[in-house]
Amino acid sequence: MKDRIVSSRLKGEDALHENNLRPLTLEEFIGQDSLKEKLSIYIRAARERGETLDHVLLHGPPGLGKTTLAFIISREMGVNLRVTSGPAIERAGDLAALLTNLSSHDILFIDEIHRLHRSVEEILYPAMEDYALDIIIGKGPSARSLRLDLSPFTLIGATTRAGLISSPLRDRFGIVERVEFYSPEALCSILSRSAGLFGVEMDRQGAMIIALASRGTPRIANRLLRRVRDYSQVRAEGSITAEVAVEALNMLDVDRIGLDATDYLLLNTIINKFDGGPVGLDTIAAAINEEASTIEEVYEPYLMKIGFLKRTPRGRVVTQKVYEHLK
Repeated sequence: MKDRIVSSRLKGEDALHENNLRPLTLEEFIGQDSLKEKLSIYIRAARERGETLDHVLLHGPPGLGKTTLAFIISREMGVNLRVTSGPAIERAGDLAALLTNLSSHDILFIDEIHRLHRSVEEILYPAMEDYALDIIIGKGPSARSLRLDLSPFTLIGATTRAGLISSPLRDRFGIVERVEFYSPEALCSILSRSAGLFGVEMDRQGAMIIALASRGTPRIANRLLRRVRDYSQVRAEGSITAEVAVEALNMLDVDRIGLDATDYLLLNTIINKFDGGPVGLDTIAAAINEEASTIEEVYEPYLMKIGFLKRTPRGRVVTQKVYEHLK
């Protein structure tokens, strides 16, 4: 699963390229038009009042631009951005160190915020509401509480599992927005921009072929573009056309709608071993030698999005679309 080219999870090779490809302003950011309009209004209003932006929670599948939006918000607000992640904040003292080093109106971005330790999360409540830290000094009967005032700041949280965020934490975010999958047209524009930054010649048809195979996710689109660029450089004199894109995707075992060998294994297992379903998740996991949680969180969302798989009370069922696609 870790080696899947169509995985939306961040890989080591993605980090450097994503930093170079990130848009710097909302105007440069392609797609998510409704979300961009809302954010532009909130940012402008906060700047005109000279106030901090309300705390922001961005949720949605990985690879859709939540981190990029956090960088853009900080740039549009004209403030500094501190970046960390939920698992990296192990103790309350780690969070206190981050918060006390923030200047007025600065932004703290916590990726995978649903993975915060509960003790750390409780420290956030007064920090988000009152810009204060409540710290216990000492132990036992001699312990006493100390309140530290913080500079006004904005917390931006990003999560792929919004349902795992506790209600008290979620209620403290003034702005809660979902980042949606991208249309093929938006991905095509993103790919054209990326190709220009890479210095690669690509026509609109070639971009659309890659976009359709990108599972609605810019991270996957840019990853596929890098591999198609390699193929084009060696086999097609560096120009990416529709024909070159198709040949490169075939080499990568990615079909025209973004399914790879793992997706085919899952679908064929349900069809051939269980007559198309319904079949339980644990049974599928045992049949393909994979963790049930991985199937549920990684494989299934896209198959359900495109209408290939249904979850029913009795188990998973493939749809007629699968038979038509597999012929």
